Amino acid sequence: MFKKIEGGVCAPKGFRANGVHCGIRKNKIKKDLALIVADAECAAACVYTKNLVKGAPILVTQKNIENGFARAVIVNSGNANTCNEGGEEIAQQMCRLVEKHTGISAEDVIVASTGVIGQKLSIEPIANGMKELVGGLGNNSTAAAEAIMTTDTVKKEIALEFVIGGKVCRIGAICKGVGMICPNMATLLMFVTTDVNISPEMLQKALSADVVDSVNMLSVDGDTSTNDTFAILASGLAGNEKIDSENTDYSLFCTALHEVTTALCRMLAKDGEGATKLLECRVSGAKNKTDARLAAKSVISSDLFKSAMYGCDANWGRVLCALGYSGADLDVRKIGVAFRSAGGYLSVCKNGMGMDFSEEYAKTVLSADEISIEVSLNDGDFEATAWGCDLTYDYVKINGDYRT
Repeated sequence: MFKKIEGGVCAPKGFRANGVHCGIRKNKIKKDLALIVADAECAAACVYTKNLVKGAPILVTQKNIENGFARAVIVNSGNANTCNEGGEEIAQQMCRLVEKHTGISAEDVIVASTGVIGQKLSIEPIANGMKELVGGLGNNSTAAAEAIMTTDTVKKEIALEFVIGGKVCRIGAICKGVGMICPNMATLLMFVTTDVNISPEMLQKALSADVVDSVNMLSVDGDTSTNDTFAILASGLAGNEKIDSENTDYSLFCTALHEVTTALCRMLAKDGEGATKLLECRVSGAKNKTDARLAAKSVISSDLFKSAMYGCDANWGRVLCALGYSGADLDVRKIGVAFRSAGGYLSVCKNGMGMDFSEEYAKTVLSADEISIEVSLNDGDFEATAWGCDLTYDYVKINGDYRT
């Protein structure tokens, strides 16, 4: 149903992007300013951090897309523009710079920032970098993806092609994350473009519904950031009949969106700060969806369990411990736990009780860089998946001197 293609946010019709180093970051080989522009007005939707401390760009973006439309996204890395005197004015100036250099109205710009909190951000390097940034606009999704990275070690982008109503449609995305990741939506920057013709109302509905089972099921360290923004622009240039109700086309679009967001969640978890392993907890047999989500998220958020995974220790008791305080309604006497990876499959718990297993074989299973924790609650028909990573010495090293 979905074909993976190249192009990231530039794969859908009507979008161009670029990323450059403008001087916010001292390291001149690291890009720090990204821009995505659309050739025509787009339906727009966003979700933001639930942290009461919010970055100034979020306040500006919320005002700019009140009408449900936008045409550009500008993002800087290296400075969060949060808790800064005059921060909102800086974010507005960034939007005005887009208008000056592209002709796109400042009120049609989504603006975002990521980096250190509480440091002053000057508009000067951004202004100086705009000519190069706009001049290089084209099929440069990768450059934009690189420009929004902070402690990410790899860029994160994806694009898919599918058919709606006989029309070829595309959806693409870039994102960054790796630290301060425990979304409620959300703890990251994620920008999605699509050429699907969909109304702003249905786009927002699709996005708000999707995050519940995608980015809100992601945790690296339990910290919810201040600048998290997930924005989507839909150009409508695919030519499908406009999606303005919850019909079959809407369902297909939601499925495509979820394919993109869950793929990015896996990338974000695997590249968590200091991480060596992707952890995916799949819970089945829950009484309801809420219980399934609570159980899965609790397991991948447990520091004790994350540490055990780093040490290749099949300490399944930490899984049950996390399930027990998750808040989910469950019967401990029915729980089963198993680990699965490229190294094999290992069942460690049945009916809430331990099973004999080889520690040597367990180490083989848990030495893989992607590990699935399969939890069977055996008490219903609902399931959920959450993503996280192991907890390593390097996480502390990275955050011990993040600012300095």
